[in-house]
Amino acid sequence: MTNKKEFLKNRNQNLNERSNILDSATVYLSGPMDFVASREEEKEKGWRTRITDFLNIMKTTVYDPWEKPEVSGMKHYGKEDEFTVDARERWTYDNDENGAKIRAELSEEFWPTLHIDLRMTDLADFIIAYCPTNVYSVGTVHEIATARLQHKPVLLVSPPLKYDAFDELESYLKDFPDDGKAKELFDAFKKEVPIRPNPNAIPSLWYMALLEREDYFFDGFGWDYIRNHPDFKDKIDWPYYAPLDEREAGSGVPKKPLLPYLHKLNSQIPKNFDMDRGEKTENADWLIFVDES
Repeated sequence: MTNKKEFLKNRNQNLNERSNILDSATVYLSGPMDFVASREEEKEKGWRTRITDFLNIMKTTVYDPWEKPEVSGMKHYGKEDEFTVDARERWTYDNDENGAKIRAELSEEFWPTLHIDLRMTDLADFIIAYCPTNVYSVGTVHEIATARLQHKPVLLVSPPLKYDAFDELESYLKDFPDDGKAKELFDAFKKEVPIRPNPNAIPSLWYMALLEREDYFFDGFGWDYIRNHPDFKDKIDWPYYAPLDEREAGSGVPKKPLLPYLHKLNSQIPKNFDMDRGEKTENADWLIFVDES
């Protein structure tokens, strides 16, 4: 009988020889949808579309909440689009029977979407989560927590956040010290709106504890890595899109981008720093079963 050490050695050798681990994997793309600047643009041009292009080349099965899989016998179950949240505008706190009815209707209406998104999280081998610290997203947190309870890898991208226009406006107003009203409105705006720069791309402390693995955190995607890499540059054409590309231009170039990590993952199981051993060791969260078909 083969002992455990020999089994692991043979398994890793087989994975390295295959050099296409990701073709047996399923991934779910988690991230803000409700409170993005434009749901329509996010659906058509957002980070999920590019990640899907890359992973399709790897033959990875991708679950995208914008493009939910069809449910057998329930074709439209849980579907949502850029107009889904319009129903939220009906919400009311009126403490009467009609108010109670509206709240009950809305609570029930979105349940199928929550249901199918969590099912996709259940079925995925790993999760890619986009978590900018300036966007409110309850669903993303729920999906990440669900995945980690199942000990699945959650690859979390926390991008640097700078507010150049805000800083420029503040500097501009200093040239008009006599415009008291403008300064008053600007100061009130700073207090009312939680504008918090995050130039070092530091993720939430809660995520640090929840993900457990230092290797799961990234400060960007690395779009230019794919654009310029010989394995992909003739297969992928990503038109310039400011919300994605400006963040990774110039001084914002990621120190630890996600896409090179995924590219390497396709042929080698990632390692994570083990505090007990004081070194990087194979990350046992990566349980991707080999498809022999």
